[in-house]
Amino acid sequence: MKEISLHVLDLIENSAAAGAARVEVTIEEDAAGDRLRVTVADDGQGMAPEIASTVADPFTTTRTTRSVGLGLALLAGAAEQAGGSLSVKSEQGQGTTIAAEFELSSIDRAPLGRIEDTLAAAALVHPELEVGFTHRGPGGCYQLDLKALAANSSQGHLRDEISRLVREGRERIGSVA
Repeated sequence: MKEISLHVLDLIENSAAAGAARVEVTIEEDAAGDRLRVTVADDGQGMAPEIASTVADPFTTTRTTRSVGLGLALLAGAAEQAGGSLSVKSEQGQGTTIAAEFELSSIDRAPLGRIEDTLAAAALVHPELEVGFTHRGPGGCYQLDLKALAANSSQGHLRDEISRLVREGRERIGSVA
């Protein structure tokens, strides 16, 4: 995948498929430590320890429709290529947290991309999900509650509203991702 935001969309889809009611997406930029950390945490069904420990293997999947699962393998590869790593914490019945860390300045790091489009897609395709978004950067932090935004916006204006809020938030915190 060419953008980190597409990996985030894939993780949100995984969360929805796992029966999550709440998904938290967090982006943390640490310019001093030269790190970009992207975390997606959910309260879904979680994974058995033997699955969680091998989830970045493309031939490990919980899906019954096919025998491969490339999403986490591709994210792990993208993180490692950019001097980072992927971590998975999961407990059956409690949920899953996936964290990908990248060297912020790495020439091999994929761009964050249009996270606003990922968030809008998640809100529109999965209106049942409570999706929270937090972005921490050099100048502070901003947060969005997508379910609240969706409740207060018409479907046609939701994407525009999320785009505006993300743009303003990035400007306010001095985002470099």
